[in-house]
Amino acid sequence: MKQGTKIITLDNGYHLWTNTQGEGDIHLLALHGGPGGEHEYWEDAASQLKKQGLNVQVTMYDQLGSWYSDSPDFSDPQVRKDILNYEYFLDEVDEVRDKLGLDNFYLIGQSWGGLLVQEYAEKYGMHLKGAIVSSMVDRIDDYTKHLEQVREEALTPDQVAYMKKCEANNDYDNERYQSYVDILNKGYIDRKQPSKLSHLIDVTNTDIYGAFQGDNEFVITGKLAEWNFTDHLKNIKVPTLVTFGEHETMPVETGKRMAQMIPNAKFVSTPEGGHHHMVDNPDVYYKHLADFIRQVEAGTFNK
Repeated sequence: MKQGTKIITLDNGYHLWTNTQGEGDIHLLALHGGPGGEHEYWEDAASQLKKQGLNVQVTMYDQLGSWYSDSPDFSDPQVRKDILNYEYFLDEVDEVRDKLGLDNFYLIGQSWGGLLVQEYAEKYGMHLKGAIVSSMVDRIDDYTKHLEQVREEALTPDQVAYMKKCEANNDYDNERYQSYVDILNKGYIDRKQPSKLSHLIDVTNTDIYGAFQGDNEFVITGKLAEWNFTDHLKNIKVPTLVTFGEHETMPVETGKRMAQMIPNAKFVSTPEGGHHHMVDNPDVYYKHLADFIRQVEAGTFNK
């Protein structure tokens, strides 16, 4: 594939921004989180893998509604119905794959992207060489329970009580509440400060994020609250790497359990890594990724 930016037109008429970096015969398609986030933490993935001695072509894209791609009018109820669901974003991944001419490739996804990787590996696994689930649980209950532990570790009892009061009153814009969210973000989401992912404006698509997640990473009021893929893990037949940060919002024990339940999977963790551990500790993160790809390519990857 040619390096650089390519705009693709989906069958529904919307346009998506894609970008390919690196060279070689190994192809990795990278999915961002959010939902409603964007691609930026994958921008150096090809160069990071090259530092590990592995040439990989990495293609990233902004999902529909995100940053550089088209954004539908989510004030239209029909648009919300058609797009704000798991099936749309899952099938979008395969349409992107098809329009870019990818097959027999690796798929990596972080957070929400890791949810899509799990679902894609079950439904469209015939196209994959391997799957990488980065910082995403298989059931949201594990995540929400861990979030309570995270808050209790990072904040005082009074601060936690204040956050819960604001959440009960739907008072998320409260300045004091947001100051506590900022403490949690710096401790568990973007541990490497200043964050390389910060912008002068908030580029998250809040229509998408709100529909699935809610107001912030530490409270779930959207559709994700009931997501549970545990019974489907056995259907993921491709070699799979599950990678979590050691100091993040996703519980490490869940990642270990997932790797046990997926037929051919391994779990790895990144020291000092938060939710974006590919940014917090790239040397370890990309060594794990490079080792996984090498083993799959050599036919030596075994659980």
